[in-house]
Amino acid sequence: MTPVMAYIGIGANLGAPRAQVLGALEAMAALPESRLLRQSSLYGSPPMGPADQPDYINAVAQLETRLSPLVLLQSLLELERRCGRVRQGERWGPRTLDLDILLYGTQVIQTAHLTVPHPGIQQRAFVLYPLAEIAPDLWIPGLGGVEDLVAQCPRSGLQRLLEEPA
Repeated sequence: MTPVMAYIGIGANLGAPRAQVLGALEAMAALPESRLLRQSSLYGSPPMGPADQPDYINAVAQLETRLSPLVLLQSLLELERRCGRVRQGERWGPRTLDLDILLYGTQVIQTAHLTVPHPGIQQRAFVLYPLAEIAPDLWIPGLGGVEDLVAQCPRSGLQRLLEEPA
C-alpha cells in the first residue's frame, strides 16, 4: 500500500495530561508501517463538554502510514486503552487520552466506526490551531484550507503552552 499522510488529534485531561500526550506521540512513532513526521506544540484548552472537568492538553501529529484507516483506528484505540481510557459512552467527558483520526490523505470516509474528515473539525480551535502550526497549507476535503478555517475559528481560551525546561 502507498503511504498516506494522516493527521491525528491528541487530547488528555486526566492523570498527567502532558505526559499522556507526549507518551502518545512516542507510541505513534512506534506504530508498524508508520512514521511520525511532525508534531505540533502542546496547547491548553477548556473542556468542550461538561465544564466540571479539568482543562485539556492537546496536540496534532502528522503520521505517514501504510496502515488502512480502520487498522490505524484500531491501533489508536489500543493506545488509548493502554493509557487507561475506559469508554463508557459519556460524550466529551474527561479522559486519560483521546486520539482521533482528523484526516487520512484526501479521503472522505463515512462508516459506522470512522468519519473522516473528523466531524466538527472546522469549529474546534484545539484541533485547527495545532494543525495549522504543522500544515498551514493543508486542504481539508469538503471544508477548505486550514488557514482559512483558522481565520474563522475563535481561539476560545486555547493557549499554546511553552516547553518545560529539560
